Amino acid sequence: MGRMTLLLTVLGAALVLLALWDIFHTLWHPRGFGFVARVLFRALWAVSRWWNRRTGRSSELAGPVGLLATAIAWAAVVVLGFALVYWPHMPGGFFYAAPPPPTADLWSALYLSLVSVTTLGFGDIVPATDPLRMLVPIQALIGFVLLTAAISWILQVYPTLVRRRSFARRLTSMARTDTLEVVRHGDVSVACALVDEVSVGVTTVEVDLMQYAESYFFRENEPTHSLAATLPFVSSLGEAAAAADAMEVRHAGAMLELAVDSLAATLAESYLDGQDDTERSLLAFQEDHQQPRVR
Repeated sequence: MGRMTLLLTVLGAALVLLALWDIFHTLWHPRGFGFVARVLFRALWAVSRWWNRRTGRSSELAGPVGLLATAIAWAAVVVLGFALVYWPHMPGGFFYAAPPPPTADLWSALYLSLVSVTTLGFGDIVPATDPLRMLVPIQALIGFVLLTAAISWILQVYPTLVRRRSFARRLTSMARTDTLEVVRHGDVSVACALVDEVSVGVTTVEVDLMQYAESYFFRENEPTHSLAATLPFVSSLGEAAAAADAMEVRHAGAMLELAVDSLAATLAESYLDGQDDTERSLLAFQEDHQQPRVR
């Protein structure tokens, strides 16, 4: 094996391993958000915010486009990686249905890699040596992993968004009724149930953001379905619970305050450049999603 062949093989294998590591870290790691996904989502988020400010329109495309762009980037890295491995073995390491090119051809290597990763298997270029015969099916298997990873990603993220938007809609309903008065002066069991419900919702949102970090970059056009627009009401609810006469309601309010503080810390650490207190974090979250406060 020549020096150039070895160099291309190592480089190609490194690209393939990088893509697989990024897929694992994004989809299956308990607190995953791979490098490729993080860079693409943050870039698209910045573009989306700039577009909203420039046009005065609201865009919800940063999140969905981020999913698509990341999946395409993973596939492109895998295709390029295997193409670099195939390239120095062309044309001698393969049988061709048509006359082969006279010298090693990168385009033929890219074509074979793309056909293999999509599992099309046209059969017009067939490996002639045992190592290459093993390598092409391995790439087809990785292509199947890419496809299932993209599908499973969608199935993971969108239920998270449904939970978050449903919770925001519930907070909107609470904000537009006499919920604060009920918590301060109403029946103790009802007040505790309302505050506990919101505490559970806040905790669920935090866990979802930790598990599916990319869900942060999905923006809602309608403020009544936006967590960023409705979270300030949660602080008001905690203050109302703290001012209640019943000890049980005050206890529920204290638990809600802890849940909000924890969510704010997660937002600050992962997305908002380390805001130093809960109120600032919630306001920064609202501004980052370009949302007004729901009243």
